[in-house]
Amino acid sequence: MFSFLPSPLKGAVSFLIYLINTILLTVPLILISLLKFILPFQPVVVILDRILMGIAGLWIYINSVNTDLFCKIDWDVRGLDKLTPRQWYLVLSNHQSWVDILVLQKTLRKKVPMLKFFLKKELIWVPFLGLAWWALDFPFMKRYSREFLAKNPHMKGKDLESTRKACQKFKHTPVSIMNFVEGTRYTPEKAKTSAFSHLLTPKAGGIAFVLGSMDQCLNHILDVTIVYPDRVPSFWSFISGKTRKIIVDCQLLEIGWQIKGDYFNDPVFKAQFCEWLNQLWQEKDRKIEHLLSS
Repeated sequence: MFSFLPSPLKGAVSFLIYLINTILLTVPLILISLLKFILPFQPVVVILDRILMGIAGLWIYINSVNTDLFCKIDWDVRGLDKLTPRQWYLVLSNHQSWVDILVLQKTLRKKVPMLKFFLKKELIWVPFLGLAWWALDFPFMKRYSREFLAKNPHMKGKDLESTRKACQKFKHTPVSIMNFVEGTRYTPEKAKTSAFSHLLTPKAGGIAFVLGSMDQCLNHILDVTIVYPDRVPSFWSFISGKTRKIIVDCQLLEIGWQIKGDYFNDPVFKAQFCEWLNQLWQEKDRKIEHLLSS
């Protein structure tokens, strides 16, 4: 609607809407989350969680309208027909920009349950968003380096234990657990050590642990491929209306026998799981090449 405006003006007004939307909806999120601590009874928690999801859904909807107002994007979205918000999903995706999160939220809204990301513990200090993520039970992960674990062996496994606790919270209400398997955003510099043309090397441990912790709940894996045919946008260029086309390809995968097992204690299964993930990533790499060339 307002895509005709100058790019700096579009970016400024759009950013202001994102900011106001986030501030106004974070307040009720935090208040309702405090009620969960005061009334920690399962039936009450389930109802309050649904209210929290509704508020978060409203936040995503307003952000999506904001995008439509200021960005004239040709959306090419594929593979949504078999999805439902009444099942549990593990969502895997390539990662190139912070814009990926807005793209996933917009395209998957009401198609699957709300996306919940595993976040670095430091992100809880992000103004407003950190509190909102905390209120919505987003799992905050603290990663320990090999050097730290060598000096403090008693801390080994603590990060995985926090993952297990987070997954337990997801069992009573359908969710989509989001994982950027590469662990960081793709850049040409990082790609120098990758065996793939358009992707970084996938990391298997996190998704193996989620699958192991939620084996009885998860219904499917949703493999999402995001492609920006022109160039990968920054957040500012995206909200300024400079992104013209986005391709989102979704593929629904069964959770088969080859990815069910003890990744951390069974070396045979670990090798099998890594082979499955690398094969998935090879197919994704070829898909990106095809989408870019066509």
